[in-house]
Amino acid sequence: MNSSKTRVLVVLAGALSLSIFLASGCKNMLGANDPAVTSNQPSEPPAPVVVDGARTSYADVVEKVAPAVVKITAEHKEKAQQLDMPSQALPFPFGDQQPQQPQRRGPSIQRGLGSGVIVSADGTILTNNHVIDGAEKVQVEMTDKRSFEARVVGADKLSDLALLKIEAKDLPYLGFGDSDRVRVGDVVLAIGNPLGIGQTVTAGIISAKGRRTGLSDGSFEDFLQTDAPINEGNSGGPLINVNGELIGINSQILSRSGGNIGIGFSIPSNMARSVMEQLLKDGKVHRGQLGVIVQNVTAELAESFNLKGLEGVVVSQVKSGSAADKAGVKTGDVIMSLNGEKIEDSNTLRNKVAATAPGTEVTLKILRDDKEQEVKVALSEASQDEQPNAPGSGPTKKEESGSDGGKLGITIEPLTGDTAKKLGLPADAKGLVVSDVDADGPAAEAGIRQGDVILSVNRQEVQTVENMREALSKSPSRALLLVSRRGQAIFLTVPLN
Repeated sequence: MNSSKTRVLVVLAGALSLSIFLASGCKNMLGANDPAVTSNQPSEPPAPVVVDGARTSYADVVEKVAPAVVKITAEHKEKAQQLDMPSQALPFPFGDQQPQQPQRRGPSIQRGLGSGVIVSADGTILTNNHVIDGAEKVQVEMTDKRSFEARVVGADKLSDLALLKIEAKDLPYLGFGDSDRVRVGDVVLAIGNPLGIGQTVTAGIISAKGRRTGLSDGSFEDFLQTDAPINEGNSGGPLINVNGELIGINSQILSRSGGNIGIGFSIPSNMARSVMEQLLKDGKVHRGQLGVIVQNVTAELAESFNLKGLEGVVVSQVKSGSAADKAGVKTGDVIMSLNGEKIEDSNTLRNKVAATAPGTEVTLKILRDDKEQEVKVALSEASQDEQPNAPGSGPTKKEESGSDGGKLGITIEPLTGDTAKKLGLPADAKGLVVSDVDADGPAAEAGIRQGDVILSVNRQEVQTVENMREALSKSPSRALLLVSRRGQAIFLTVPLN
């Protein structure tokens, strides 16, 4: 990227990686709706300060919840390293000068600092997976300066959540709030250990819901966005409402510099609670899966599918043998709702399906050929290891290649078995390989790339140049192409005039 351009970064908010000399504190909040233990609940805090009907302080909320927030130190051991030159020695913190004599450095301990929240009086703690990932030792420090070595009960990279356990009883803890009931504009507080300076409380509002950054593994994301300042070291700390309830686990920030600019992201408490309960029960998270690839409805796709609005998602691929395939879901179907709940975009569908237990039967309302119908699907279980197909190379053998007459600005050729294998497709896959793209043509503008495989045009399968020309003739102004790229299908619309 050109250094003159502004860089926008999405960064993990918290495993602040520092050397062993850093120390900090951490505090937070606790709730009263956890049925596990009530004997340790504090007395009611003073009433909030209200002037002319407006609240002027949240000290009562902070006093109530702060003891349930902890500082987490995750230790990582580095192996001995041979240093070729003194200048390669790692600098000490706070600008101390680096050693000049040693040419070899022995094993050292590096510590990452983050935050966590006690969610049960028996010492169960929620934090981010990236705070403790790869740590050999995890230490938890409470606001009263007591320190405990923590055991990792389980971790889930896909949601960036981890569950710790310390051996203690009657601890202050924070109760869960209902993140589904959170509204944009609600006042919230973030508590954590930013930059290792100690427990800090910041305030803001909920700026948006249902955000996705694409940074977490697997992108099972449904973030609450907030402008309550969050910085490195806040990861794993709680986001709370004015009732002192946990509504989110702070996880990421969007920043040009790596520091807070008022765009932070928290994992909703309902997702965190579900992950926690499954980690406690089975040590892993079970997620439902449909077995489809979907894409959001754009204005162009809505026109091509004769949709009245932009709601729903278009099924661009149904995986063979999947739950959706067995239920009869087809490519080109538009999923409008799941169990009566509207589907607004692909992220909404993915999170609703993932939050449903495998084996559960769900009802999809779909639009097919301009007609609504319901399909019942018994969800399968999502694999923890499932990865997209590896990128393939472009076509190498030309057979009956030709152009589409200049309408799209591409050169195409039939898909052979060898080419299909290189592109990550089944050997018996059918379609046309894009061997060349005119940079100034409409296909290039629509996002068609060399190596793409055109599976259908205007919902008509194509295997020859003549097939494609015939399909294009049925839509003089716009073409709807189903394209396979690296083994995954996507609909693209190309204007022809």
